[in-house]
Amino acid sequence: MYGPERQQEILRLARERGRVEVPSLAEEFQVTAETVRRDLKALDRAGLVRRVHGGAIPAGRLDFEPDLAERETTAADEKDAIARAALAELPPDGSVVIDAGTTAARLAALLPLDSSLTVVTHALPVAARLADHPGIALHLVGGRVRHRTRAAVDAWALRAYAEIHADVAFVATNGFSPEGGLTTPDPAEAAVKRAVVAAARRVVLLADSGKYGQRHFARFAGLDEIDLVITDTGLAPEDARAVEAAGPAVVRA
Repeated sequence: MYGPERQQEILRLARERGRVEVPSLAEEFQVTAETVRRDLKALDRAGLVRRVHGGAIPAGRLDFEPDLAERETTAADEKDAIARAALAELPPDGSVVIDAGTTAARLAALLPLDSSLTVVTHALPVAARLADHPGIALHLVGGRVRHRTRAAVDAWALRAYAEIHADVAFVATNGFSPEGGLTTPDPAEAAVKRAVVAAARRVVLLADSGKYGQRHFARFAGLDEIDLVITDTGLAPEDARAVEAAGPAVVRA
């Protein structure tokens, strides 16, 4: 099957099923995952689909947001590698903000037992992983908890982050690109992420390569506001260079 034929079939499946996944498409068409990603990128550029975690949805569904359980199992190996690489960005003795997100929660789970840090988070999964950590001074930011992300949002959270000056913030996103910046489907979630970016002297984005090129409804930062992007080797070298041209350094773990 030629590339254009395969892309037409992928588009048909996306419209029929509401979502398509890279691994299942690769198996279905007997091609590599990288070939499928190129197909999805072409369809996305044509405005026919929107890339999401691990796959794509039909165009026009920018409010789509997978629930936490689904996101936990998507790109799990890549997220583990990103979290391990992020350990190198921890200050030896200082303060960090850990954003809501499955990769950020993996970082929290990996913090060494001899860590001596002040950690601020509005994410219940992150707090749960750190509540019994012997060396962590944990501060939990409150607010209305969104069931889909288990993250606090709205005025309480925004006021708390406005009073913080952390050494490093580890930020998550649903999509990132040089043109679109960092985006997420929910405006309330975006507002808190925007406050997190402003609350730290150094900002590190943790994002698997499947999020590159995605644009969601609410933009919360530009790449020029990020100091470092830690992603996986699935991000093509030319895309990494495009990200670096927009401002941050890139680590492909």
